[in-house]
Amino acid sequence: MRRRTGGRGRDAVVTGIGLCLPGTGSPVFTADDLWQVASTGTSCLINNGVYYGGVNLPKQTFEECIPDIPEFFSRHYTDAHRFGLMSLAQAGADAGLDVQRDLQEAAVLVGRGGVDANIDSYLAVMRADPATYPVAEALELFVAAEQSVTPSDVALVQGGLTRSKGANFTVSCGCASSALQIGNAQRMIAQGEADIAVVTGVDVFSVTLIRNIQRLLTGAQQAYDAMRSEDMPSLLPSFDALMRPYDRRADCINHGEGSATLVIESREHAFARGARLYGQVLSQTTTRDGLSNPLACEESGKALVSAVRRCLGDTWEISDVPYVHGGSDGNVVVTTFEANAIRELYGPAARDLLMTSQEGCFGHNGAPAGCLGVALTLLMMNHGQVCPTANCEEPADGLTFDPVPGTTPRALDFDYALSFNYQVGGVKSAILLGSPDV
Repeated sequence: MRRRTGGRGRDAVVTGIGLCLPGTGSPVFTADDLWQVASTGTSCLINNGVYYGGVNLPKQTFEECIPDIPEFFSRHYTDAHRFGLMSLAQAGADAGLDVQRDLQEAAVLVGRGGVDANIDSYLAVMRADPATYPVAEALELFVAAEQSVTPSDVALVQGGLTRSKGANFTVSCGCASSALQIGNAQRMIAQGEADIAVVTGVDVFSVTLIRNIQRLLTGAQQAYDAMRSEDMPSLLPSFDALMRPYDRRADCINHGEGSATLVIESREHAFARGARLYGQVLSQTTTRDGLSNPLACEESGKALVSAVRRCLGDTWEISDVPYVHGGSDGNVVVTTFEANAIRELYGPAARDLLMTSQEGCFGHNGAPAGCLGVALTLLMMNHGQVCPTANCEEPADGLTFDPVPGTTPRALDFDYALSFNYQVGGVKSAILLGSPDV
């Protein structure tokens, strides 16, 4: 193992975890809630025509957690706004911070992938006839549009809640969005641009849209087969069965909604206020497969291997990393390139590697995946246990790693881990994480 040298004050440490995710009976808000679900491989997906993970956030719960917001703004909030504010408030409380007092100098970084939450506000403006629209309602429509029609929607309201004076921006890179923002936070802290950052991933997917896509794809499969090229998957995605990452029966993806927020600080800032440390973000790298097809992934895993090796650099070795948090959403193409990448990275030692995915707990929720993967991995590191892959009961043939099937966590004492996220079009993100003291 190669050790780092030099000052440690600019290390990026995670001090807070906050969530607003689907649960069983009530939403998942805290790190303890998350651990209770993930460590038992519990699936919070509900079959309502398609399997889906819905947050079902009660209005009263939101208002109690986020008080004193002017109703002039809050009445125009979408679910994306509400989920993002809830996870921010929970992360602040977990880190021992008052979000309206202690985050004014923080960087507020948001990852957004989908636009489903923005559509109604956008269409309302598009359909409004200025000649006949009531003057008294025009300002209301304007406020709703300004808050909701762009991907920066959640960053706007989080900045308002925190009274932020620091960096405030959104990255949109699909399911890798918050992973990229975690990398941005780590680099900003390392370079002295910020002492503290709150990173949120939030997305909302329309169940109606998913049902329509399912019906369209059922009729489109035959035409797709006729035009499919070698670098395109043999099956179009499906949403009408339960997602099973790394299972031999995996043949579909289920979506979910929600938000996940991390508080990331410089080590010196966290120590100065006596904060509890979950662990460190050591590095983050993004690569792409290089295909001309904007929707496909290359199955060899070479781009993922490149991302991991850039993450490790000259400081760490792959043998230091006994656990990987996978990004599998139940898509067999994802499983294929992950298995190939792990074989290339670990060689014969791959058979001892634990690599799991908890997407089956909450559904494939897009932008939150990066923050959620880091939160889950650091919790596993703190508990000395690896959570099972939710809904994986019969591991697929050809896996080059142990997916920890079933519903029981596996004991593992580890100080380093990797967390993977992907975006349509072959984008790969790798995040290297460490325990607080490595």
